[in-house]
Amino acid sequence: MGTPMPQMEQLKKNMKAAWMAGDFGQIAKYNEEEGVRFIKRLEIRRGSDVLDVACGTGNAAIPAAREGANVIGVDIATNLLEQARARAAREGLKVEFREEDAEALPFGVAEFDAVISMFGAMFAPRPALVVTELTRVCRVDGFIAMANWTPTGLIGKNFAINARYLPPPENLEAPVLWGKEEVVAERFSKVGWKVNTTRRQMEFKYPHSAAEVVKLFREYFGPTKIAFSRLDAAGQQGLAADLEKLWADHNEGPANETHVKAEYLEVIARKA
Repeated sequence: MGTPMPQMEQLKKNMKAAWMAGDFGQIAKYNEEEGVRFIKRLEIRRGSDVLDVACGTGNAAIPAAREGANVIGVDIATNLLEQARARAAREGLKVEFREEDAEALPFGVAEFDAVISMFGAMFAPRPALVVTELTRVCRVDGFIAMANWTPTGLIGKNFAINARYLPPPENLEAPVLWGKEEVVAERFSKVGWKVNTTRRQMEFKYPHSAAEVVKLFREYFGPTKIAFSRLDAAGQQGLAADLEKLWADHNEGPANETHVKAEYLEVIARKA
């Protein structure tokens, strides 16, 4: 049973507000190097047309533009797009950033050689619509590339902790299901596409203790900031303690720094 449309509209408003809360750019800068590596592996051709769906501050779109691609980035969060535009301008890169929804892309059939999404489209509430849209706008000889957090990795565990304190809306599939090989394969197979998947590790290096990392996310990462704002004092204290323990347990860095590895699933989809 799906979510009724009025409820879905409100859910999307809430999602936009969550991603616009805080300042995601302060978090995204720790992901920039992995965005470069992700794009390098794709070997995007100079002059190709690339769409970055749920592009955030441009961590994949900007490296793609550096490779000489014609890039459009779309996202629901106005302030993240503003940061992406500023980043592109500083490098003298011509990238078009637009406020659009991954579930209703305003492009025609087969407009892009590559459609990419790095930790972005996985958060849209209706996966079937996302698959329909990604494959619709991609050329039959092109490819779709996604990077999705896995349920068993650090970030997946982080989401699970949040969900214990603030259960997500009913009837919605967890975003981290995009990080399970069999789920992604099934979703794309329904529209006649096949996938190749590879589990990869991103390394975060924060010059902070685990407690300070939690404070960083609490201040700047919109969904975490919103989560804390909806809890009472006891809930906030419990959530902070559980998140701090998670980061500390995974820490491989020196004293007063937090170096962790976060697993994600790299997905390459092509027309079968």
